[in-house]
Amino acid sequence: MKSIKTIGIIGAGAMGRGIAQIAAQAGIEVLLYDLDASAVENARASLQQVWAKLVGKGKITAELASESHDRVVPATALQDMSRADLVIEAVIERLDVKCELFKQLEAIVSSDCILASNTSSLSITAMAQSCLHPARVAGFHFFNPVPLMKVVEVIDSLLGDPKTGDALMALARTMGHTPVRAKDMPGFIVNHAGRGMSVEGLKTAQESVAPFYQIDAIMREQAGFRMGPFELLDLTGLDVSQPAMESIYQQFYDEPRFRPSPIAASRFAGRLLGRKTGEGFYRYPDGQKQSPDEPAVPALPADLKVWLAPFHSVGHRRAAALLKTLGATVVAAETPPDDALIMITPYGEDAASVAGSHQLDAERTVALDTFFGLEQGKRRVLMCTLATLPKWRDAAHALLASDGTAVSVIDDSAGFVGQRIAATIVNIACDIAQQGIATPADIDQAVALGLGYPKGGPLGLGDSLGVTHILEILRTLQRTTGDMRYRPSPWLQRRALLGLSLRTEAACVAR
Repeated sequence: MKSIKTIGIIGAGAMGRGIAQIAAQAGIEVLLYDLDASAVENARASLQQVWAKLVGKGKITAELASESHDRVVPATALQDMSRADLVIEAVIERLDVKCELFKQLEAIVSSDCILASNTSSLSITAMAQSCLHPARVAGFHFFNPVPLMKVVEVIDSLLGDPKTGDALMALARTMGHTPVRAKDMPGFIVNHAGRGMSVEGLKTAQESVAPFYQIDAIMREQAGFRMGPFELLDLTGLDVSQPAMESIYQQFYDEPRFRPSPIAASRFAGRLLGRKTGEGFYRYPDGQKQSPDEPAVPALPADLKVWLAPFHSVGHRRAAALLKTLGATVVAAETPPDDALIMITPYGEDAASVAGSHQLDAERTVALDTFFGLEQGKRRVLMCTLATLPKWRDAAHALLASDGTAVSVIDDSAGFVGQRIAATIVNIACDIAQQGIATPADIDQAVALGLGYPKGGPLGLGDSLGVTHILEILRTLQRTTGDMRYRPSPWLQRRALLGLSLRTEAACVAR
């Protein structure tokens, strides 16, 4: 395996600086180049400030800070890359620019120098084929901010030598990062897997199921994610996210799972990009997110009676336990009395479908999402039919919030909010595994580190929520909506049928 002692970095922006920092701290010499020479000096000055802060916090020694700064050497021309063992490009996301850069580098670097791209979505194979020696070209995709995001994707091109990727995997570990291996496919692992949260969140908002801030609150406080889709889009910036959504959709030849939303397109056109412009899905006066207040909790009727539908066994059991804890008066009858609130617990269905198929009084019917559990303190989600009267909606809201737990009241939606987004996330991860883009372990590790998803990553999330329940939700969503975006991955279906974990790889492999 090639020993990498000197790295060339082309591009002194945020990504280039970040890679330079972790490499220099690991004892590796860095040749830093940018077309704008002042950008290199600004980068070195910025790194010096970063290291000084780390020293002040006791994270590194003053000696290491000084040595690291000395290891970042300004390069005044591409020819200075001649002694590099590896050159990483971190320039503009244009395939033609990257290919041309690699062609120039081939005339400068040694025959065994690795050429790596930090691209987040462009084809590594396309870059490799533009080179005279394609076997040494690979993807080495870091995430911003590089020192804090401890994962890096190593992408093998179809023309690459596996030893090239092996060398990058070893280097990543030397620099203190966790490497994950991926085939050259659109979005690789993290940006591919991340489509579920963004596109399904946008689709949910487009259907007017709930306002942006409620969808975010549900994904944080019910489903357990660090951020909801709109907080994440505002943080990343639509100038980054919208082109990525469109690119991945187009590269997968209009795959319905990745279909972008006109909501994001219109905001992108209006330059409502998120935090960087002061306004996106939220407003950011003085840099602070401004979110609407939660609606007030209505008064709880003293004589409220509840008829709990038995149609979904798991949902019924979980809801019954909650209602008992809340001290609700639950009516035991085969059919709902005329004066009782009707509560249903669907998985994947919308409230109208359940009310219609079981001939329930839609004016008194509400749906409770039990999929993520109903313990006190975990946000609860209440869904109305389009005919639910305000008095019954408010009564249900008051009851579910009577122990101080936050409640989101949403309009009718197949799969509520959390069910449909979580199931989509799990399903896309399953399809990444099915396509052999990465191993189940690398998928979970990459997404957990890159996006902060709970339960160790999307496949682990699917296991924790129940593989059969995820499959049930997806099948019901597809049947209810007719949208192929919800069709279950074969990886998911087969493991659900056999009672296996989503992380289980096939024991029998075709030869």
